[in-house]
Amino acid sequence: MLADVTDLLACPQCRSGVELDEGTILCDAGHTFDVARQGYVTLMTGAGGKFDGDSPEMIAARADFLAGGSFDPLMDAVADAVVAGAGDDPRILEIGAGTGHYLARVLDAAPAGRGIGLDVSKYAARRIARAHPRAGAVVADVWQHLPVRDHVLSHVLCVFAPRNADEAHRVLAEHGSLVVLTPTDRHLGELVDLLGMVRVDDRKVERLGAAMSGRFERTDHVAVEYPMSLSHLDVTRLVGMGPSARHLTPDRLASSIAALPQEYPVTASVTVSTYTRL
Repeated sequence: MLADVTDLLACPQCRSGVELDEGTILCDAGHTFDVARQGYVTLMTGAGGKFDGDSPEMIAARADFLAGGSFDPLMDAVADAVVAGAGDDPRILEIGAGTGHYLARVLDAAPAGRGIGLDVSKYAARRIARAHPRAGAVVADVWQHLPVRDHVLSHVLCVFAPRNADEAHRVLAEHGSLVVLTPTDRHLGELVDLLGMVRVDDRKVERLGAAMSGRFERTDHVAVEYPMSLSHLDVTRLVGMGPSARHLTPDRLASSIAALPQEYPVTASVTVSTYTRL
């Protein structure tokens, strides 16, 4: 809940610390932000964001797909990366937290931990707010100044999400960890050409390394690759929860999926990298 993480948050306007008082987040300068009835708070300055938030349909598809267990090994790998260096007081921020499934798995593995799930979509924030008792949900834009105090976090997570290395460096404490899950070019390869899905950028890893240079040192990386057997409904949800949902028409998607075998083999292939703050 927000009450568990308010001491880690900052006012997006003046950047001072905040308090939670009867359903309102407020700072010493008098800036106030109402907590929505669903339990999340919007901490943005009003400037336009770089990315559109996921729609209710995309969030629902992601929640249903992740609940089915096909990505459980990915969630476990992220949780293992956090627990390996968690310490006594894990303070975790997930950027682009979506439904909160990954953050919840991490908090389950770190009983003393508390977490902030941040997403630009209010529909995602509604899910995050009920994802775990020790998680607080915040609507904010990763490409703006994050509404988090300087050097208060032990971990920042980026799972299939954009990374703002400067801001991650600012909010992490000394020797804090940035845990990044990135897809390889084999991830969902059986579906990419067949369904016209968005491809993994060939230069993603190169750009990630450049962004981390001078701020972080990569101290661990784990490859996770395994076969999944997906039903037509699984494939529909998998496509619908990601950026490909914005580029495929429902009719084209439905006809393409209908031509697949009832249980279709698809590869999950990612790298989970841990970067230590310099």
